[in-house]
Amino acid sequence: NNYPSWVLDVKLHLGVKKLRHTIDEDNAASNEERATALIFLRYHIDDDLQYEYLTVENPLELWQNLNDRFGHLKVVVLPKALNDWSQLRFQDFKTVSEYNSTLFKIVS
Repeated sequence: NNYPSWVLDVKLHLGVKKLRHTIDEDNAASNEERATALIFLRYHIDDDLQYEYLTVENPLELWQNLNDRFGHLKVVVLPKALNDWSQLRFQDFKTVSEYNSTLFKIVS
């Protein structure tokens, strides 16, 4: 469910670590950069996915595999979130905490 936000977070983190290019097509990343990016990606995916993609040794390949598998979520989740957002009204909730909880669910 959190793939779209995960993608943004990973791109930001890899950018800060100066490894963003390791998940781009036709990159000239060194073996050390690829290994560091791959370790980072594996560490930040679900345990079941870690085992499933254990044999993948290139961060670009792992990135593309995950995108092929979960990329459609943006098409599915975003319209629902936008609809929920447009129908969110403060007066529909008994407490501010209920409203905040629903708001944070939509945002996530």
